[in-house]
Amino acid sequence: MPDNLLPANGELYYYPSFFTNEESLHYFNGLLDEISWKQEPIVIFGKKLMQPRLTAWYGNAGIAYRYSGITMQPEPWTGILNEIKTRLENFSGFTFNSVLLNLYRDGQDSMGWHRDDEKELGKNPAIGSVSFGDSRKFMIRHVQDRSLKKAINITNGSLMLMAGEMQHHWQHSIPKTAKPAGVRINLTFRKIIAP
Repeated sequence: MPDNLLPANGELYYYPSFFTNEESLHYFNGLLDEISWKQEPIVIFGKKLMQPRLTAWYGNAGIAYRYSGITMQPEPWTGILNEIKTRLENFSGFTFNSVLLNLYRDGQDSMGWHRDDEKELGKNPAIGSVSFGDSRKFMIRHVQDRSLKKAINITNGSLMLMAGEMQHHWQHSIPKTAKPAGVRINLTFRKIIAP
């Protein structure tokens, strides 16, 4: 197992070549074609804005996900998503019942600073984040001590595991970039705790 990338308050592990190039290309093309991608409006500081990326929500029946003023109902698991989920569960020892997918079309698509700390995820959620396609910068910063920050270049076929108290103490984001950037697909596998 690689070193924990967080100096305190949580766990973050990065595996840059979790999938081979051939597997990554196969999954990238399959996900691009078969996922029902949408651009949803979200509410930020009382304003309704279109998300700067495309999203989709897949998972077990009845596992809805609520964030930033929207509620996503799950599409049923596909063969490709089940393959990736099984591989991730066997490797990590965590179980997942849902996945949030993000499609970054270019360098102007982004994800703002946030924590995955919705109550439906439980106290210390484990999240498995898989990426296919172009590389993008993943930024993290400590909520209380802003001098603690890090940038990680997330590459094609990589896996990032977030666990422990990370979502209580750290924010993360995918910033816009002026550099040329191709399409990136990110899947964050989660376990929603039924109310």
